[in-house]
Amino acid sequence: MKTPSFDVIVIGAGAAGLAAAAELVKAGRSVLLLEARDRIGGRIWTRREPGLTPPIELGAEFIHGPAGITRALLAQAGSRIIETADSHRTLKEGAQHASGGSFARIQHAVQGCLGILKRHDMSFDTFLEQHLAEALSLEDRQYARMLAEGFDAADPARASARAIVAEWTGDTLGDVPQSRPQEGYEALLTALGAALAPEHLRLQLGVTVQSLEWSRGSVKVSGVFLDSPFQARGVRAVIALPLGVLQAPSTAMGAVSFAPALAAKREALAALASGPVVKVLLRFDVPFWESLQGGAYRDASFFHAPDAPIRTFWTQAPLSAPLLVAWAGGPRALRVAAGGSPGAIVQQALESLHRLFGRELDVASHLEGYYHHDWQQDPFARGAYSYVLVGGSEARRTLGAPLEDTLFFAGEATDTDDEAGTVTGALQSGIRAAREVLSA
Repeated sequence: MKTPSFDVIVIGAGAAGLAAAAELVKAGRSVLLLEARDRIGGRIWTRREPGLTPPIELGAEFIHGPAGITRALLAQAGSRIIETADSHRTLKEGAQHASGGSFARIQHAVQGCLGILKRHDMSFDTFLEQHLAEALSLEDRQYARMLAEGFDAADPARASARAIVAEWTGDTLGDVPQSRPQEGYEALLTALGAALAPEHLRLQLGVTVQSLEWSRGSVKVSGVFLDSPFQARGVRAVIALPLGVLQAPSTAMGAVSFAPALAAKREALAALASGPVVKVLLRFDVPFWESLQGGAYRDASFFHAPDAPIRTFWTQAPLSAPLLVAWAGGPRALRVAAGGSPGAIVQQALESLHRLFGRELDVASHLEGYYHHDWQQDPFARGAYSYVLVGGSEARRTLGAPLEDTLFFAGEATDTDDEAGTVTGALQSGIRAAREVLSA
């Protein structure tokens, strides 16, 4: 049987791959879009459950900052955007207190050290202790570490202070909008899917690409489809795989072997890390926290318990819904996940909630169920999203650079516009890679 041939083969139908395919199809190129899963979306995964108004977001959930392209696609799909309430409660000395101001103090403190980081990168831990110890209290430095782990899914002992500070003084954190799609991120996938004209595109799900042979102006992908060998040829390829998959050993499930190997990407891949997260959505019979303390927590959006096994939870505020999201990132996520089964993680979440709300409240008696996906163990993700290691300032740019006008690279880990780690970053990278193809 003759091996099919296309102008461009796009590997990975997450946000980056879909955006690249849409741009290429719009330009009249024939595109083969390959996805190993039985669904599009990658690390976007929205579920609907009876009796629950908000969507279950197993992956991406928030829109960080202006995120113009994300908002435009959601508007195109007719999806509303909810601005997230910025109400934080933190457990301190056995009681919950309204929290705020720490991040503003951190932003102010780091402004005075930008010159140091411009000259010399270092780990975020080292930066905090050697350069911010006098400017920030111990409590604020602990908050900064918690944010690096929780928001960036980073290990502060390995993460680039230069990269984190650049992000924290940019447009994704601080006094900028934080929101979520009311109907869930699946609406964005709907908008992207609508742009995939079938006369120019072939979408094939369930294809595990195992190898890619390439030379200038020619690519051949090989893998498995329906337990049988699969092959396809193209002139060019867009590699829209997650960082963790690109870093995996060639023998690992989900990994792709390149021939010749991607020697030009080796240093960049070593200078980035795929951050781990634990995300469990807890469904209760009622939003019990809204009636505690005479309704003091009714509008709370985030609860923090710094010394608990899982120290961050968020509600669906401003919507009222019996759903709490338990979240851990970075090294803490690895410790939480080491407990074993999802049920064991839920037990840690309940223990953390007991600390937050007091043991006189039987939180477990209100629990109706939970939702969870392990992105670290998912062979087609191998982590949540990327962060930069010390000395890796150019790693994203290098990883995203084309090879021989034949291989082009997309994915949030390749975004250089301060949106890495986000859906917006993935979308931007896909469009950038497609335009590089078109100008090659």
